[in-house]
Amino acid sequence: MKILYVTTVGSTMHFFKTFVGDLIQKGHQVDIATNNSITSVPDVYQEMGCVVYPLSCSRNPLACGNLKAIGEIKKLVVQNGYDLVHCHTPIAAACTRLACRSLRKKGVKVYYTAHGFHFFKGAPLKNWLIYYPVEKFCAHFTDMLITMNQEDYALAKKSLRAKQVVYVPGVGIDLNKFGKSTADKLEKRKELGIPEGAPWLLNIGELIPRKNQETIIRAVSNIPNVYLTIAGRGPLDQYLKDLACELGVEDRVKVLGFRTDINDLCHSADAYVFASFHEGLPVAVMESMANGLPCVVSRIRGNVDLIDEKGGVLFNPHDAVDCQNAIQKLLSMDLKSLGDRNKTFIQDFSIENVMSYMYRFYNL
Repeated sequence: MKILYVTTVGSTMHFFKTFVGDLIQKGHQVDIATNNSITSVPDVYQEMGCVVYPLSCSRNPLACGNLKAIGEIKKLVVQNGYDLVHCHTPIAAACTRLACRSLRKKGVKVYYTAHGFHFFKGAPLKNWLIYYPVEKFCAHFTDMLITMNQEDYALAKKSLRAKQVVYVPGVGIDLNKFGKSTADKLEKRKELGIPEGAPWLLNIGELIPRKNQETIIRAVSNIPNVYLTIAGRGPLDQYLKDLACELGVEDRVKVLGFRTDINDLCHSADAYVFASFHEGLPVAVMESMANGLPCVVSRIRGNVDLIDEKGGVLFNPHDAVDCQNAIQKLLSMDLKSLGDRNKTFIQDFSIENVMSYMYRFYNL
C-alpha cells in the first residue's frame, strides 16, 4: 500500500514513528507532506526512506497558503498514486479532504485523525464559528474520522457525517520506556533541591497560555512545604519564573526548561498536576500514569477519559482555589493506591494496542 501522511507542521509526525516504521518494515510505502519550515519532521523518517514533500499550509486558518496547499496535495496524490491519504491537524485535514474530493471516486481513501476538535464544551464561540462548519462540510469527504476521546467521538457520531467514525485510545504510549525508570529518587530530589519527605508535584508541557501553569503556581503558593517542578519551554518561561518570585515561592517552584529525563522525573515525583484548558488526549498525563503517579488534572475533555476518583482529583482550570483544594485533597489520600490504578488503567493506551486499532482500520 502507498500511504501519504499530511500534517500542517512537521513535528506532528513525532507521534507516529513506531507505527510508520512498522508499516515500512512490512513493505508499505509511507511519505509525508507538511509545512516543514514551521516545525520539522523528525530526521528518523528520512532515515526510514520516507519522502517529505513541502506544503504551503499554515496554522492560520485564513492564510492564503492554505488554498495553494489544496492544489499541492492533489498533485502529489495523482502523481504518486497513493492508495490512502491520512491527514492530521485541522488545517491540513481540511486542505486534504478538499483536494481529494474527486480522487475518492477513483479509489483513494481519505482518513482524518482528530487529535482534539477546536470546538468543544466550553470552547470560545469563535472556535465554533470557524472550525465547526469546516469540519461538518469536510466530513462528507472523509472515509474514516478517527477520534481519540469520548467527547469528540460522541460529537462526531452525532453531528459530523463522515462515512465512518471510530475511536482509538490516543496516539499510543511506549510502555517499554515509560514506567521502566530505575533512577534514584533521592538523588533526583537532591539535584533539583527538593527536601526529602516534602511533597513533590510535577508538571510537563509547553509554557504557553493553554497549558495554564500559572494556575498551578498560584495554587501551590498557598500550600506550605509543597514543591512544584515544571519541565518545558515556551514563551511564558520568564513570566512564570517572575510570578513565582512575586508570590514568594521561587524556592519551591522551579521552572526547569527543556529536559531529556522526563521518564526519571515522572518516576521520582510524588504526583502529577496538569491544568490545561483544553486537550485531545494528553500524552504527558499518560506518561505520568505509566510511572504510577496519582494525578491532579483539570476537568476537561481528554483528562476525564484518563482520570477519575480512583486515580486522582479533578478541578476547574479557571479557579486557582479549586486547584489548591484538589492538590490538598490528593495529598491526604493513599497516593500509592491511586498510582497503582493509573499504572494498570493506562495499559489499554499502549502503542501496541493503538497500532492494532490502526492496522484494523487500514485493513492490513
